[in-house]
Amino acid sequence: MRIAVLASHDGSTMQAVIDACSAHKIDATVALVVSNNSSSGALRRADLAGVQSQHISSKTHGDDDGADNAMLKACHDQQIDLILLLGYMKKLGPQTLASYSGKILNTHPALLPKFGGKGYFGRKVHEAVIASGEVESGASVHFVDTDYDTGPILAQVKVPVEANDDAQSLEERVKVAEQKLLVETLRQLAEQKK
Repeated sequence: MRIAVLASHDGSTMQAVIDACSAHKIDATVALVVSNNSSSGALRRADLAGVQSQHISSKTHGDDDGADNAMLKACHDQQIDLILLLGYMKKLGPQTLASYSGKILNTHPALLPKFGGKGYFGRKVHEAVIASGEVESGASVHFVDTDYDTGPILAQVKVPVEANDDAQSLEERVKVAEQKLLVETLRQLAEQKK
């Protein structure tokens, strides 16, 4: 299974996937990394891992349609089977969504449908969970559709909210659980693909 990772920032979850593939925990290869941020850690991590990478954005390709065309071409050129959105802070274009329908996954640091949708990303999610008084949070892996965090949920893991948690401590624990959940989900998908 050939995977493309789309990431806008550090790429720590992407690194967990690259490492799991290298350790043969997932019968897959991260074949492409795309970022809409030319200075993202994800692009640096891809370079260090020897993974093909590209900066694709409306700035590099003229507008959102140009970026969508470039994204689709990059995925087709690398014969991508599955696209992962891992901290990708841009909506996918309609051509890529249509061409890879049912083959695009996103991770979200909460138990969807709670704390999902536009504006719920990164630490903001954990701040909202704590402010609401929830006793558990977690992470979700879901299929991507045309709206934020609304596609069918594939897998979830629960993480307790501790009495002394702040947004940072909860985020750190959820991130560890999210990475394990994603690796296990990808392992199962790769097995089904055989």
